Amino acid sequence: MAPAQGQFSDHSDGVDSKDRAEGPSVPPAFLTAVDALRSARLRPELEVEVTRPPQRLAPHAYAMEAAVVDGEDDLADGRLVLLHDPAGHDAWQGAFRLVTLVRAELEPEMAADPLLPEVCWSWLTGALDARGLSYGEAGGTVTRAGSHYFGALSTRRPATQIEIRASWTPRESRGGVPDTASHLMAWGDLLCQIAGLPPSDPADAAVVTLPQRRGPQVS
Repeated sequence: MAPAQGQFSDHSDGVDSKDRAEGPSVPPAFLTAVDALRSARLRPELEVEVTRPPQRLAPHAYAMEAAVVDGEDDLADGRLVLLHDPAGHDAWQGAFRLVTLVRAELEPEMAADPLLPEVCWSWLTGALDARGLSYGEAGGTVTRAGSHYFGALSTRRPATQIEIRASWTPRESRGGVPDTASHLMAWGDLLCQIAGLPPSDPADAAVVTLPQRRGPQVS
């Protein structure tokens, strides 16, 4: 399987964090969930790279960044973080949580749609539902921001950016591990949709293996 071509810096500190994370303090369920992320099938337009995760949101975290690339253009980008608290979390209603930020610049006709925030949120839930995924406690925000350029930048046309911030709890299987690979594929579907790409049959997706340079980290 061909590795994804990195679009973002992994903020490497010169130490293989995968080695630091494979001690007895890291739950096997978390390592299994991370291994599933690394073997997920994603569309070839997605460039994915592992990045440094947040350190204070949960005892264990793993993060990825991705961009939808068309030639020299980045059509959308985002970040997905897997959180794990073996003791469970009341707000999550589970031991795992997925947190995301997705951003894209929109075409003017789409940006003017008054229902755009509702549509963008439905893209997220629709991507999860289309994969047949079970999840709960979903919440987030959709923000639309316009930019107008002046002075030396006045030749640029006005632009509108959309940003989705969301989190949800992937339901765990009987083994205590959620299907993180399918959740990552659904997230990739969302990125491609917000980038304006046509739907793709999941069976036709290229195989992309995430880089192994950074592993799950313990905060």
